Amino acid sequence: MSMISVENLDVWFGRGRDRVDAVKGASFAVKRGESFGLVGESGSGKSTILRAIMGLAPDWSGQITVDGKAISGRREKGFYKQVQMVFQDPYASLHPRHSVDQVLGETLLLHGFTDIDDRVVKLLDDVGLGGKFRFRYPHQLSGGQRQRVAIARALAAEPEILLLDEPTSALDVSVQAEILNLLADLRVEHGLTYVMVSHDLSVVGHMCDQLAVMKDGEIVEIMAVDALRAMKAVHPYSQHLLEASV
Repeated sequence: MSMISVENLDVWFGRGRDRVDAVKGASFAVKRGESFGLVGESGSGKSTILRAIMGLAPDWSGQITVDGKAISGRREKGFYKQVQMVFQDPYASLHPRHSVDQVLGETLLLHGFTDIDDRVVKLLDDVGLGGKFRFRYPHQLSGGQRQRVAIARALAAEPEILLLDEPTSALDVSVQAEILNLLADLRVEHGLTYVMVSHDLSVVGHMCDQLAVMKDGEIVEIMAVDALRAMKAVHPYSQHLLEASV
């Protein structure tokens, strides 16, 4: 059984003449423990798919299934214990007036945990920060450190699935590899399933088992990462992306 299944997904914004079809007929499946990439140019609909799964894009049709359960309408609380998302900009996703301790502590409380102190320390250790960062504020952290806090917050619920929306694109090149390696390690340690959005094929090649190539809201090809590395795309647009990345 697939951990995530998306079938004939359409996502749109606006109504009538103002309607914009952001995703058209997208279908893919992600096995438990797999890392699946969504790649394509800006505006191709990659992030919109993640937002539809999370319930952040209200207008959609088709079927989204998580761990065998079809989801529709407003997400139940239990959904957010199973599925969490890490956003592109680590500064915008953290409250500027909340310390790291508040960010993680409030998230843990929200998900019903009581041993907050121990869990905050464990989360910071898991993402390679440690207790010395516990009472710092976002403006006292580097971009990479902020993204580590955002990842820790996502892990607080003990989810099985992480949706990663270009998690390193806002970071310095020198820090990107550190965050990607952290995510790869966490996937193994926690048995996580990933769906990762990226415009960078080298990132997807490093992180993912399979990938879907998107163009103008449609998935034009799904391939194994081995085919990506071997430059063996079938669709002309996929071939173009590969050639442009060399």
